[in-house]
Amino acid sequence: MTVTLRPSAARGHADHGWLDSRHTFSFAHYFDPEQMGFRALRVINEDVIAPGTGFGPHGHHDMEIITYVTAGALEHRDSTGGHSVIRPGEVQRMSAGTGVRHSEVNASREEPVRLLQIWIVPAREGLAPGYEQALFPPDGKRNRLCPIAAPGGRDGALTLGQDATVYASLLDAGVRQELPLAAGRGAWIQLISGRAMVNGGELADGDGAAVEDVGTVTLEALAESELLVFDLP
Repeated sequence: MTVTLRPSAARGHADHGWLDSRHTFSFAHYFDPEQMGFRALRVINEDVIAPGTGFGPHGHHDMEIITYVTAGALEHRDSTGGHSVIRPGEVQRMSAGTGVRHSEVNASREEPVRLLQIWIVPAREGLAPGYEQALFPPDGKRNRLCPIAAPGGRDGALTLGQDATVYASLLDAGVRQELPLAAGRGAWIQLISGRAMVNGGELADGDGAAVEDVGTVTLEALAESELLVFDLP
């Protein structure tokens, strides 16, 4: 069994005034050759965007991009015609595919917005660009692993162009959850808030962990916790 912890404090950090960003893996001006992603998971950025500001139109291609808002409201527009406001509990998946442009701005002029932006490398290049958004209420994530993105959109999840499944969970203190891992697969756990044990390693706010060579991922909340779990090829 291999459990590799990624402490929050070790992440890359960029403070642009309007944007405060923590990079779990190499991104933009933060580069660490030892932190280029984990399996098909390429980016996890924890962003705080100031009121009335945001990312202007910019392009992506050949990437599955998941946006998970934890506080505030984020307004999204893209070149496929997608337009929405994403709030806590709502998750967006944008397939950049052959090319897409989008903007992401704080929908409020009074409150910051906090989010995780996640990039997953697709199973193949050249997919058609696409956009999808859904609400995953707290009750559906409470003390269980709720799939929010998966191949074929199984179990009500958003459709992901990779053989990977992303779960969201809200665990009460003392609750234990398990995720079986098929042979040859790995898991990444990103703790958004709280404290939890992951196969013997302890995580706190913003910490992550890679788990490999294990048949079951074991999670135990030491305090009320919000987390994401990635089952990856």
